[in-house]
Amino acid sequence: METPLLSVEDLVVHFPTNEGVVEAVSGVSYDVRRGETVAVVGESGCGKSVTALALLGLVPPPGRIVRGAIRLEGESLLEATPERLREIRGDDVAMIFQEPMTSLNPVFRVGDQIAEVLQTHRDATGDAARAEVIRLLGLVGIADPEQRIDEYPHQLSGGMRQRVMIAMALACGPKLLIADEPTTALDVTVQAQVLDLLRRLQRALATAVLLITHDLGVVAEVAHRVVVMYAGRVVERGTTRAIFARPRHPYTAGLFRSLPRLGVDEPLRPIEGSVPDALRFPPGCRFHPRCPYAMPVCREKVPDLAQRPAKEPAANDAAEPHVSACFYVDEHPDVDLFAFAKPEAT
Repeated sequence: METPLLSVEDLVVHFPTNEGVVEAVSGVSYDVRRGETVAVVGESGCGKSVTALALLGLVPPPGRIVRGAIRLEGESLLEATPERLREIRGDDVAMIFQEPMTSLNPVFRVGDQIAEVLQTHRDATGDAARAEVIRLLGLVGIADPEQRIDEYPHQLSGGMRQRVMIAMALACGPKLLIADEPTTALDVTVQAQVLDLLRRLQRALATAVLLITHDLGVVAEVAHRVVVMYAGRVVERGTTRAIFARPRHPYTAGLFRSLPRLGVDEPLRPIEGSVPDALRFPPGCRFHPRCPYAMPVCREKVPDLAQRPAKEPAANDAAEPHVSACFYVDEHPDVDLFAFAKPEAT
């Protein structure tokens, strides 16, 4: 089997505080293959962005990686020197942050900010750098790049600023692009344009994409595989097709139930309760206080992430196991989690 471009194994990230230790990421594992898009989804605070920052060695202090392995083409990033990580960032791996207005420096022209990446990683300066910046701005669909190159971030719309961030991320032709909520601050029309741009660029450049998002609509549009996180843990993982057809964890099903569905005339049902305090995670399955299917064992033991039985394994791919962490699905393989109705007795 081909070695994954990116491999994350049993990643644990802690943030010490005056009140105790926040375990922001708890044993997260997944792979990203060359040229594919993997979406990491979940509610705010589930550990999605911290996981992404850990990949680049950018976990803000006092946070620290307690254990785990992160490998890029087999090379351990956790054992890399600071100098080697700086080489990797922007060159092999680049990141698009969710709010371009806070990521771009307001006192420098956008062209100069992109050119800085080229100077750092490609030793490109002067006319050569300017020509490449103009090419990149045109590549991401910015009209009149010869004019826009000399403008400041505040002179651009939100969608154009996001395109500048994409151009900056693609400047050195990275093998992996991490997109952290890239459409959150954009209106629906611009969101669609940015997603279409990412799809086209990925096909043209064969870049793998790790998409961090809470928007399942975005996931359906662009992702090949999905990693569902809740309270720092992975609760479900599989192909987009399999997870959308038959979710095997109540939390994933709850995310779907909270969204409008075409042709389904029923009120939206949000997941009851709230995400647990990261300083006081409940024992056992961390979702059990909000889960209508919770059984006594769910309150006591942590379910393994494994293939769950299903009488009708919808769209399962033998090469990509559909795994989840749920005791109830073990005992009730035919349950339709889309119903999300509380059983009569458990």
